[in-house]
Amino acid sequence: MKLADSIESREALSKPMAKPQIKLGMFYWPGGGQHMAAWLHRDGIPDFDVDVRQIIDLAKLAEHGLFDMFFMADSMTFWRGSVEAMSRDAAGAWMEPFTVMATVAQHTKHLGVVCTSTSTYDQPYLIARRFAGLDLASGGRAGWNLVTSGNQDEAKSFGLETHVEKSTRYRMAREFAHVVRGLWNSWGDGAFVRDKTSGLFFEPDRLQVLDHAGEFYKVRGPLIVPPSPQGEPVLVQAGSSEDGKELAAATAEVVFGAQQYLEGAQAFYADLKGRMPAYGRDPDSLKIMPGLTYTIGETREQAQAKFEELQDLIDPAMGLALLTSRMDFDFAGYEVDGPVPELPITEHGGSRAELARELVNSKDNFTIRDLYKHFAGARGHGQVIGTPKDIADWMEEWITEKACDGFNIMPPLYPRDLKEFVDLVIPELQRRGLFRRKYEGTTLRENLGISRPPWSTDWPRRID
Repeated sequence: MKLADSIESREALSKPMAKPQIKLGMFYWPGGGQHMAAWLHRDGIPDFDVDVRQIIDLAKLAEHGLFDMFFMADSMTFWRGSVEAMSRDAAGAWMEPFTVMATVAQHTKHLGVVCTSTSTYDQPYLIARRFAGLDLASGGRAGWNLVTSGNQDEAKSFGLETHVEKSTRYRMAREFAHVVRGLWNSWGDGAFVRDKTSGLFFEPDRLQVLDHAGEFYKVRGPLIVPPSPQGEPVLVQAGSSEDGKELAAATAEVVFGAQQYLEGAQAFYADLKGRMPAYGRDPDSLKIMPGLTYTIGETREQAQAKFEELQDLIDPAMGLALLTSRMDFDFAGYEVDGPVPELPITEHGGSRAELARELVNSKDNFTIRDLYKHFAGARGHGQVIGTPKDIADWMEEWITEKACDGFNIMPPLYPRDLKEFVDLVIPELQRRGLFRRKYEGTTLRENLGISRPPWSTDWPRRID
């Protein structure tokens, strides 16, 4: 080794390593906030779910805070529970998310627009076309959150008496994702020449016909929507079950996790990223972003008081309905201040039921009321109650201890709590060198730091 090389190497080793950069999504949920009683609060806005102007303002606030994406969930029918109980829950009213994201895209410049669509009760060609169009219209900022319809009652809206069995739903989803990505890759680089002199609009030899025939779908293609500046929409996925992790390892570029504690999040992070090489994927091509709800106060005591103010607004009927829907277990007839019954791990309860069992087993004298307050407060995600410094400390520990790559932020009350996060927590993260001071680019991929994945026709053989 030359002396100059040796000196250069020592200088490189002596430089402090760059801190990991936190990625942020703003998770929008109807009802005036992520807390199920948000709409009942004195500062709550009961009609937030139907006033797109307020949703646009919320998205603009997220963009002002330099968030990577605005993320919207979906449900196509009520979750399991009585109509009487659901009548007290503002999440019973949903505006179709694709329409909302298309609108938000026209009022923002950098913010990613990600919405949920099911692979169980839709068709690959239609999903591919909608999201390719949204991606093009937004200038390359779209993402598709692929779900497999955990709500078993959705089946009845599509002429089925019973919900599709879980392992079948995930097999369908893997093939579905392959077809959608194949359609998004219908056009080779530089296909659209738009040459007035020759009269040639696109190069015919750069048009790729998928011609897929699989276990569940037969789709010829091609997709006639031109590619956006980021090439294709970002593929997002949620779920912590074995089936969900395998689907994510094979397909996802962002995973919306639900881990609540550091050790469990670290195990999930290592497990999921460790599965990716088997599918020929670089673990850095996936960003794991668990949900995080919070309550901010000048002091921890003030933050706790703000949190309890919302908690006290929860109607017990709403709380029991929430548990019934999430755990696939009927809590009717149980005393709310009594012990939590043994919760079965069922096909429909999934990972949330497992998390609930772990929580109950870790606490003494944990009641049903305690359980529904826990899930109502954070919807089964991580939760921090404290000062801006407390919240930044929590986020920094998770990002530096390899528990995640970022967070889907879940403000309990709109717009109050998002504004407090942007005004108080974002500057603290920036001072620590953990968060951007300006956007890296104009597309969602550029800002997330992920490149367009290569398309491979042999991909299905890797995941069968």
